Amino acid sequence: MARDQVDLTPIERRAELVDWIAQGVKPRSRFRIGTEHEKFAFTLEGHRPVPYEGRRGIRALLEGMQHLLGWQPIVEGSNIIGLFDVTGGGAISLEPGGQFELSGAQVETVHQTSSEVMAHLAQVREVARPLGIGFLGIGMTPSWTRAEMPKMPKGRYKIMTAYMPKVGTLGLDMMYRTCTVQTNLDFSSEADMVKKLRVSLALQPVATALFANSPFTEGKPNGFLSFRSEIWRDTDNARAGMLPWAFEPGMGFERWVDYALDVPMYFVKHGDEYVDVAGQSFRDLMAGKLPGMPGARATISDWANHVSTIFPEVRLKRYLEMRGADSGPLAYLLALPAFWAGILYDDVSLDAAWDLVKDWTAGERQALRDAVPKQGLAATLRGRTALAIANEVLALARAGLVRRRHLDISGQDETRYLDVLEDQLARGTTPAQELLEKFRGPWAGSVDPIYAEEAY
Repeated sequence: MARDQVDLTPIERRAELVDWIAQGVKPRSRFRIGTEHEKFAFTLEGHRPVPYEGRRGIRALLEGMQHLLGWQPIVEGSNIIGLFDVTGGGAISLEPGGQFELSGAQVETVHQTSSEVMAHLAQVREVARPLGIGFLGIGMTPSWTRAEMPKMPKGRYKIMTAYMPKVGTLGLDMMYRTCTVQTNLDFSSEADMVKKLRVSLALQPVATALFANSPFTEGKPNGFLSFRSEIWRDTDNARAGMLPWAFEPGMGFERWVDYALDVPMYFVKHGDEYVDVAGQSFRDLMAGKLPGMPGARATISDWANHVSTIFPEVRLKRYLEMRGADSGPLAYLLALPAFWAGILYDDVSLDAAWDLVKDWTAGERQALRDAVPKQGLAATLRGRTALAIANEVLALARAGLVRRRHLDISGQDETRYLDVLEDQLARGTTPAQELLEKFRGPWAGSVDPIYAEEAY
């Protein structure tokens, strides 16, 4: 999750909220790729969740990373809860159950993403090994119960934990037991944003199928290939989903702002304190009429924080966030930005992707999204499988990356990061199905080998 923003400029009018998003418009020459990934920390001995406190806890891990990297600590009360690179690089943050997240820097190429992620994984291994900690990239913890998950000392998570059971049945699982990888990409105009948002929303279930990697719950197959994606279907539907209205005439920055204003708030950060306003209206905060905070007026910080608590399949901030993928092995952490940059950052591929999806109905898009968590690449839309659609879209991504022509020092372009997806599609399978084959075969009905074989 994003670091809380600090900008105390007061907001007087809805137009200022629209302007804040519109400031994300960039010339193509300044387009960047940001990649964020989460992973579970586990004890090398016993494969248990890692608590925050203690000589071998998450706090010790963050302090060790601070010492190694020289990054600035992010502190809440007396607790270190993250780190950030003051030179404009990445940040490290904690998800509610101690999931360890790298929010990568905004970089030009997937080659740079690759260097960044590999350096990060090497650094966390260096600090974590002496602490007896390992890391697993998977969409949902394969063995731990909700009750076993530690709680990180972050005020916003305490508020969300109390609110989630009021608006869905699986929100606490989302918070404490899932991990994702996401890619953030830019737009050059309002119209460019709308086109990219629509294409990526329509194709997000295809990405979910490609990256499906959460088939276990509490040591057993859960009946899904991406249970993480299924969890989002009953987390908080007022702030999640496929946004059918985004395909209607008149879509733009203003329409997004109106949607975000309709989403109930979680909190207001007042100084260093989180004030629980769960379920209340941002419009009331703008008007100075928020119950429990009489006279308090909304600031840009409040708006930035509120927008970061909206969780649709694709999220608009000052960039677009692709939110459909389960976390996975290193090759998949690099495949995701390559996949989306190849489609969205090349006009020919973007046009072709729009031609593919433009006449899908809201009902068809939703049906595909609903089917994919269980069926993966076998889910269908108009008689075509997600596998067939994925092959077509992956070809567009490859062609887009070829035209981008960003070469590494050995002269290779960014298409090499798609190889893992193409190999997988040739087998007609998903990462989850391959884990299930191991579970039923060499793992002999146990998920425990995953902590050795699939760890970073």
